[in-house]
Amino acid sequence: MVDKSAIQEHAEVIGADGVHIGTVDHVDGDRIKLTKADSPQSEDGQGGKHHYLPLGLVAEIESDGVVRLSATAANAVELFEEAE
Repeated sequence: MVDKSAIQEHAEVIGADGVHIGTVDHVDGDRIKLTKADSPQSEDGQGGKHHYLPLGLVAEIESDGVVRLSATAANAVELFEEAE
């Protein structure tokens, strides 16, 4: 497992396929909280919401700080947990 202290705020999160997924807001326990800015507007028109990804999906922290996941972007998005 990756050292979660190596994950920096505002780091880009990409899938195993290199596709942008989001930007780190901060690490919250065993999850990465993504910023609202990358979140699409919800169906209810309320705007973006924070999403969380499990730390277990992190494959590596690249030398430039980018967080690369073990899942493709499409698969990772399916695993999003929304903030309440």
